[in-house]
Amino acid sequence: MAALLWLQFEHKHGETRGRARQQDPPLRMVRVFQNSEGEAMAHLHNVSGGVLDSDDLRLRVEVGPDARVQLTTTGATRIYRSRSVQAIARQRVDAIVGEGATLEYLPDPVIPFAHSRLHQDTSIQLSNGATLFWWETVAPGREASDEVFAYDTLRSSFELVADGRAVAIERFSIEPRLRNPASVARMGSFRHFSTFYVCQPGRSRQSWLQLESELGDLAFEISQLSGTLWGVSTLADCGLVIRGVSLRSRDLTQGLIAFWRAAKWSLCGRVAAIPRKIY
Repeated sequence: MAALLWLQFEHKHGETRGRARQQDPPLRMVRVFQNSEGEAMAHLHNVSGGVLDSDDLRLRVEVGPDARVQLTTTGATRIYRSRSVQAIARQRVDAIVGEGATLEYLPDPVIPFAHSRLHQDTSIQLSNGATLFWWETVAPGREASDEVFAYDTLRSSFELVADGRAVAIERFSIEPRLRNPASVARMGSFRHFSTFYVCQPGRSRQSWLQLESELGDLAFEISQLSGTLWGVSTLADCGLVIRGVSLRSRDLTQGLIAFWRAAKWSLCGRVAAIPRKIY
């Protein structure tokens, strides 16, 4: 099933307002409201309960100048098993963030079921002075059902363009039957992994090196106190990428929130308002 959820946000009369220009089933945006920091908060919802093998789902987010937007999901994104060899579920996200605007994309984990196939593509364009906080966590499958790395394929393409320059391009393909993710050369004993991009065009290179050092110290501290392993690195320009692996998803969530709080205060001088749901 092909479906598009097209969201637009604009800053008007001192607040951010949002609307859905188009929302095809099964995609829905739960109503927009203001969180404690005055940001427009919205939940993204898939009313079918998950991604089916014939789905071609697209999310387009347009954030106007000076708007502040926080998006999250109502729960984990479940990728259901493919019913035939040819069937591949597809997801695409396109985000455009205007000058002085902020986009926080904070979804729950992706859970690929046994024999599922997913191809996902993400493209983000940031104007000068825009701010981005964007994370993703991938689970090994339904662990309670003994489905650890039992999916067929998980492919991802990610591109981040800041002020007209590509600062991050990432491609990966996980095919557990061909290359075991649990091998020592890959994830080893870890099962869950997260990626967190932080970007703000217009800041000096030195300021990013300073933030990398600060978050690097935080990564070392968190890694010592929990069953996780974190690392921080600067992008080609105007941003950072933070990566983590863990035995348990909730440990990654706690780490992501810690990095988000520190980075948002440093870049925006504002408190990170945790989405009101399961945390």
